[in-house]
Amino acid sequence: MIVTADRLDRARVLMAERGVDALLLSVGADLPYLTGYRAMPLERLTMLVLPREGGATLVIPELEAPRVERGPFDVLAWAETADPVALVARLAGPARRVALGDTTWSVFLLGLQERMPAARFEPASPLMRELRMRKDAAEIRLLRAAAEATDRVVARLASMRFSGRSERDLAGEIAAMTVEEGHDEAAFTIVAGGPNAASPHHEPTGRVLERGDTVVVDFGGTVGGYGSDTTRTFSVGPPAPDVAAAFATLEAAQRAAVEAVRPGVAAEEVDRTARGIIAGAGYGEYFVHRTGHGIGLETHEHPYIVEGNTEPLEPGMVFSVEPGIYVPGRFGMRIEDIVAVTSDGVDPLNRSPHGLSVVT
Repeated sequence: MIVTADRLDRARVLMAERGVDALLLSVGADLPYLTGYRAMPLERLTMLVLPREGGATLVIPELEAPRVERGPFDVLAWAETADPVALVARLAGPARRVALGDTTWSVFLLGLQERMPAARFEPASPLMRELRMRKDAAEIRLLRAAAEATDRVVARLASMRFSGRSERDLAGEIAAMTVEEGHDEAAFTIVAGGPNAASPHHEPTGRVLERGDTVVVDFGGTVGGYGSDTTRTFSVGPPAPDVAAAFATLEAAQRAAVEAVRPGVAAEEVDRTARGIIAGAGYGEYFVHRTGHGIGLETHEHPYIVEGNTEPLEPGMVFSVEPGIYVPGRFGMRIEDIVAVTSDGVDPLNRSPHGLSVVT
C-alpha cells in the first residue's frame, strides 16, 4: 500500500489551519492512508495518535504489532492487561479539540471522553477528505491498474453463456475472474437479472437467468489497496424494443456525463447532465441514485457526484460516472466507469465497450 512521509506533515498543516490539537484514527481507510496499516475491526483498540506538535504513535495490540510495516511513526504495542484507551489519552496530551476517525467504535469514544473530559471531539472526515480526495500519480496508477483488470473481465463476460445459470453461480465466477485478471481480492459482485435488475444493489440469488433478461453486472476489487468499480449491462438474447430504447437513452446520458467532467465544473453539474437526458426521455423517476462517488482506499468516498454538491472538480479527483434506469418488475440497467479529472479534462480509466452486450 502506498504511504508517503509527507502525508503526516500535510495532516499537521491542516490541523493547524483548523485549530485541531490531535487527530485520532482507528478502523477504516483513514488509518492506512497515513500509516499503510489497515486495522482489523477487533474489540482490541488500534489507534494512530497524531498531535499537532510532536511525534505520531500507532497504539496497537501486542499480538497485531508484527503485521505493521514501520513508517514515520512510533509503534506502541499494548499487552492484554493494559488499558489502551488510557495510553491514547496520555499520548494525546492536553488536547482541547480532537478529530476522531468517523468509524471509531463508540465504546472507545466513550472511554476517551471519560479520560479526556476537557476535550471536544469532532469527526475527522472534514480534515481527512481534504487529504484523500485528490489522488497523486502513484494512486492513480493503482486505480488505473484496477480499472484495466475489470475491463479484462468484461471482455471475457461478453463471450460467456448466461442463460440457465443462477445469479449466484455467475457472481462466483466473476469474483474468481476478478482475481485472475489482476486484483488482489474481489470486493463485491452484483449479478441482477430480469426484474431483479431493478434493484440497484441486488444481492445475487438462486434465480436462473433466462432469455429476455437484462442482467446488470457490477463488480470490483482492489489492487494495492485501491479499488475498482465497474458496471455493464447484458441482454440474454435480443432485447425487447422498450429495453433497447431505454438503453440508448442511458448510454447517451453516461457518455454526456463523462464528457462534462473537467476542472472547475461543479460536481452536481455532472449529475445534472446525466439526469437531464434520462428525465427528458421520460425515465426520470427510474433514476433513483446519485450519478457517482469517489473511489480510492474505499469504494465510496469523496467527492460525491450528486445534486447539492457545488464543490468544483479538481485535477486528481477520481470517481464513478454511473447513471441507471430501473423499472420495477420489468428491468434495470446501469453503465459505470471510473474517471480521473486531469488538468484540462477527463481521463476514463475504464475503456471496455458500453453497449448492451447480447449474450446467450
